[in-house]
Amino acid sequence: MQKPVVNVMVKAARQAGSVILRHISKLDSLSVVEKSRQDYASEVDAAAEKEIIKELRRAYPDFAILAEESGAMGKGRQTFVVDPLDGTSNYLRGFPHFCVSIALVENGEPTDGVIYDPLRNELFTASKGAGALLNDKKLRIGERKDLVGSQLITGFPPRERARLAPHLDAIRALMTEHQAEDIRRTGSAALDLAYVACGRADAYFEAGVKAWDIAAGMLLVREAGGRVCDFRGRGEKLLDGGQMVAGNLKICDALQKAIVQSGYASAFD
Repeated sequence: MQKPVVNVMVKAARQAGSVILRHISKLDSLSVVEKSRQDYASEVDAAAEKEIIKELRRAYPDFAILAEESGAMGKGRQTFVVDPLDGTSNYLRGFPHFCVSIALVENGEPTDGVIYDPLRNELFTASKGAGALLNDKKLRIGERKDLVGSQLITGFPPRERARLAPHLDAIRALMTEHQAEDIRRTGSAALDLAYVACGRADAYFEAGVKAWDIAAGMLLVREAGGRVCDFRGRGEKLLDGGQMVAGNLKICDALQKAIVQSGYASAFD
């Protein structure tokens, strides 16, 4: 049985998903703003976030909220971390890969998480110590033992273009020296982590991520039996670090070491 707080988060995510789908047939007429260079938000992001916040505050008025569009609201030991539409650029182009992500964070660590893909009606949920689920089916991370033949996911966020050269060097090394099968770039960090948790990809790495991008997904990976860390292998305070490596215990370790060996990790020192 899911915790009451997860039930509320699921309800909020589904309501946001309804807002997202309701507008998908009129993408050409949406109001879009460029928050920063190549970082966009639409009126749908704002409307979906409004629905989430309303539902969360109705049930837990004393909890703080950190939302991508609205920022930080309130103070408290427990904080809802919200991305109302992760993959906005995909959504605005009609590319069918985006989601809603909500996490409950306590003392800097996610304790509960929900990722909802409204197009596929896929609901990923997790609670600390209770495992991870996809539509009520228990998740288990993939079992690949090394990088050879692996399918990896990464991202190229606009805020990290200054480090693009070492990032591409890392990709070259992964595909040549370490013989990864392929590297995907899907445009939604939250779904990337959910896909690693359920075995659709072997591992994920990215820099420039924010707390709302990764909070729910990192908990999913952990509760599916995997590991998350930064580029130097540290597993603490990841929500503020801006870097993420995720996979099962063996491949996460191998990927993190490969990132160091390529020189990419040193670009952040």
